[in-house]
Amino acid sequence: MPIMKQLEDVIKNSVIPDIEERLDEIFEEIADKKDASDEAKEEVEELREFKADLEDVIKDIQNGDMDDEEAAELLEDILSAQRCEEE
Repeated sequence: MPIMKQLEDVIKNSVIPDIEERLDEIFEEIADKKDASDEAKEEVEELREFKADLEDVIKDIQNGDMDDEEAAELLEDILSAQRCEEE
C-alpha cells in the first residue's frame, strides 16, 4: 500500500477516532462534575487543534501537497506514539 494511503488510513481510522473518544470522555467528566477544570479545558483545546491539524494533513494528501518522505516521517511518528501508549 502506498505510504500516503497508509498515513491517511491511520489518521482516519485510528488517530481521529481516538481523539474523538477522548473528547467524549472529557465532556462526560465535565457533565458529571457540572464544571470544567482548567486542565480539562486545556486538553479539549489541544485535542481540537491536533484533530484540525490531522484533517489538514488529509487534505494535503488528497491535494497532492505532500511527498512520500514527509508522509513516511509522519506515519512513523504516529505509529511510534501509538506503540508508546500501548506500553
